[in-house]
Amino acid sequence: MIDFIDNQGFRANVGIVLMRGTGEVFLGGRCDGRGWQFPQGGVRPDERPEQALYRELREEVGLESTDVALVASTDHWLRYRLPRRYVRRRSSPLCIGQKQRWFLLRMLGPDSQLRFDLTNEPEFDDWRWVDYWSPVREVIYFKRAVYARALQELGEQAFAGGPPPRPDWWSDELLKAEEPVRPRRRRARGDRGAAPATGEPTKDEAAGS
Repeated sequence: MIDFIDNQGFRANVGIVLMRGTGEVFLGGRCDGRGWQFPQGGVRPDERPEQALYRELREEVGLESTDVALVASTDHWLRYRLPRRYVRRRSSPLCIGQKQRWFLLRMLGPDSQLRFDLTNEPEFDDWRWVDYWSPVREVIYFKRAVYARALQELGEQAFAGGPPPRPDWWSDELLKAEEPVRPRRRRARGDRGAAPATGEPTKDEAAGS
């Protein structure tokens, strides 16, 4: 698989918030045992984010585009940097983090439509429905600010009165956290900007495909 890494080192990615009729959202348990997260995956060089969305939806949770309704999406890329210990310094091009477009989908059918065995390397082997804000607290620490921003922006579009009430543990500092500084890079001769990755970060490095 070849995913797109821009000339600043951020891997293009889509994030998927899958919601059912009661307003709860899908949270997947990773096969590698490293916690819970939303479905997500890389954008290939020849794909638009919307195309990657439906490809990843099928690969990770077994749903087709006809099984869901698109409710909302973020207007811009949301970025996070990987902790230093997760960055493969010898890889080329270097991936320092991810830039994500997020989509909120409403699931139209029953839970029985969910499948995790459509690829040779499934992302999830467990799942559950949780309240809207719970994933912010449950995802790995370096993704929490992005989850908070994504859910805030998507919730403003999806709900007439704005996102659901925030839980007691919520801190507005999550939304105030600045996006990572995009590093300046000297342009080498022949460097024309964006480049495709020769491989995606390992599951340890990206804490999720």
